[in-house]
Amino acid sequence: MNTLYYGDNLDILHDHIASESIDLIYLDPPFQSGKNYNLLFQEQDGSKSKAQIQAFEDTWHWDTESEKTYLEIRRTCDSKVIKAIDGFHSMLGTSDIMAYLVMMTIRLVELHRVLKSTGSLYLHCDPTASHYLKIVLDSVFDAKNFRNEIVWFYKTGGTSKQWFSRKHDIIFLYGKSDECVFNFLKEKSYLMHKYGFTNIEIKNDEKGYYCEVGIRDVWDISALRGNQQEMLGYPTQKPKALLERIIKASSNEGDIVLDPFCGCGTTIAAAQELKRNWIGIDVTHLAIGLIKKRLKDTFHEDVKYKIVGEPIDVESAHKLWEQNPYQFQCWAVNLIEGCPTKPGGDKGIDGYKYFEDPKAQQMIVSVKGGNITPAYIRDLKGVINREKAALGIFISFEEATKEMHKEAATTGFYESDIGSKHPKIQLFTIKELIEGKKINYPRGAIDVTFKNAARVKMSKELQEEF
Repeated sequence: MNTLYYGDNLDILHDHIASESIDLIYLDPPFQSGKNYNLLFQEQDGSKSKAQIQAFEDTWHWDTESEKTYLEIRRTCDSKVIKAIDGFHSMLGTSDIMAYLVMMTIRLVELHRVLKSTGSLYLHCDPTASHYLKIVLDSVFDAKNFRNEIVWFYKTGGTSKQWFSRKHDIIFLYGKSDECVFNFLKEKSYLMHKYGFTNIEIKNDEKGYYCEVGIRDVWDISALRGNQQEMLGYPTQKPKALLERIIKASSNEGDIVLDPFCGCGTTIAAAQELKRNWIGIDVTHLAIGLIKKRLKDTFHEDVKYKIVGEPIDVESAHKLWEQNPYQFQCWAVNLIEGCPTKPGGDKGIDGYKYFEDPKAQQMIVSVKGGNITPAYIRDLKGVINREKAALGIFISFEEATKEMHKEAATTGFYESDIGSKHPKIQLFTIKELIEGKKINYPRGAIDVTFKNAARVKMSKELQEEF
C-alpha cells in the first residue's frame, strides 16, 4: 500500500524498507546552502502572516552525531565509500560541509540497498555541494552506473552584478545496474520555419512549427511562483512537471516510487496521478500535515494510503510529546488542520487557523501537554484580545476543569454575519480530536488556512486499482 512515514529517513529505510524493493528514488535533500527556509502563509490582504514556520534549517554542523555517523560509515560500508569519505575528512576536516556529506553518504548507502537492480536514483542538488555529492554517488553506485548530470534551468528570481545569474539546479541520475528502466521521452523543438529539413516530421501548433526530439539533459521547466495555483507555500517546492518527467522516464505503471525527503509531497502527487505506487518519508509533522491535505484536495477519496509513525491514539501522542514537544505541538495543530508556529514563536500562540465569514477571521491555537490550570485560559483570552482574533482553541491531554470552562465562558461568543453564535474560547482534549470532534465556527465559512491544491479527477478504473 502507498505509505507516508513520519521520522528520520535513515531509521525508516533501515527498519521498514526491504532490500531491492523500490523501482525509482527521487530525493531533494537540504542543499547545505546556509539558509533558513521559512514556510510563510499570507494574510488575506496579501501581507506575510504571523504564522511563520521554520520548515527546516538548511545548515549542518559537525557534532557528536556527525562523528558517530562518520565512524559508522568507516565500520560498515564498502571500501570505496570509506576511501571517499576518508578523503573528504582529510581535506575538509570537521567542517559544516563534512557534516552534510556524512549525513548524505549514510543515507545514499541505504537508498542503494533498497533500490531494485532495474531501478534508478535521481539526486536533486545545487552547485553548493554537487561536486562533492557526485564523488559520493560514484563510490556508492559505481561510476559506471552514472547516467546523466541533468541541468534544471529556470528563469525566476533576480540577477547579480557580481557574477552570472545563478539559474539552475543539478540532478544526478544513477542506475543500480546497466538494466535500469529508461523510457525514451520526446519534447517539442520549435523551428524558425518549416523548410530546409529532411527526414523530419514538421508539425505546428499555436506557438509555431516544431519537430519532436528526444529530451536532452538541459531541462527548461519553469520554477514555481507564489501566485501559481500549484504553489502551496512550502519553501523548496518543485514543479510537478519536473517530477512527472522523472517518473515517466524511469518507471512504469504500478512501480514503487520513493521520496525520502518528501516535503510538501510533489513526488507523491505526481506518482499517484501517473498510476505509480509510492512511499514518502519526512521528519516533520508540518510536512506530513501538508501532504495529507494535498492528497485530500487533489484526489479526494480516490487515493488510499497508510501513515506510519504518526500518533493514532492518546498513548502514542503522549510518547511524541515526551520525545519531541515541538513536533507534538505541530501534530496537535494539524488535528484541526491549522498552521503551527515556528519553535519559540509568539508567546501563547502555538498555531493559527483562518476562515472567511465573509471577511478573513483568525483563530488562535494553544496546545498544552502537561498539567493544565485556569491560568492558561486567562492567558489565551489575553492573546485573543491582543491579536483581535475571532476564536481561541485550547488543546490538551487532560479534561478541562469546571473552573477552566467557567473562565472560557466569560469570554463570550463570536457572532457571525449570519447571526450564529460560537463560543469564543473552545476547549478540546487530544482524545476528542482524534475521535473526530470539530471546531464550532460558522456553518458555511470557508477554511483558508492553507492554499488548496488543484483537484485531479481519476478514472473509475484507477480508483479501483489503487
